[in-house]
Amino acid sequence: MKLAGVLGLAMLTGCGYHVAGHSDLLPKTITTIGVPAFNNPSTRYKLTDWLPQAIAKEFVTKSRYRVVDASRADAVLKGSVLTYTSNAVLFDQATARATSVEIHVVVQVSLVERTTGKVLFSRPRIDVVDNYEIPIQEGQYFDESDTALQRVSKRVAQQVVSDVLNNF
Repeated sequence: MKLAGVLGLAMLTGCGYHVAGHSDLLPKTITTIGVPAFNNPSTRYKLTDWLPQAIAKEFVTKSRYRVVDASRADAVLKGSVLTYTSNAVLFDQATARATSVEIHVVVQVSLVERTTGKVLFSRPRIDVVDNYEIPIQEGQYFDESDTALQRVSKRVAQQVVSDVLNNF
């Protein structure tokens, strides 16, 4: 019976299972990562800062890599906002005012070894969709678009860091 347990354990450890974020798929020379502001031709200028901040925070909390200034980093995560759109998706039937807005953000990222320029990871397109509500009464209006974009930034960060760490 003990032999079966030992064989089962040996099979599990040898078949590629690992805890996410603990694999060493990037070169051993990479210990620091820089995440500069993203290029952003969209009208939502805050994405330029929110996306890198969220990604840097995710690297710090989910990996062994330190986040430093891009000019001193072993690798630099470069990003661009490709598109930002927002569209009303629900309307109040009585007033014809929008009550729900869907936002769609598309970004591209690549992790590049700073000294050699070698691309270590690339994702040409990451699509993230979120929505937020708009109160019907005018006096209750509060712009929730920034909060929705911060949620989008966090989701992009989670996806990017997970993909980099697991080399997807």
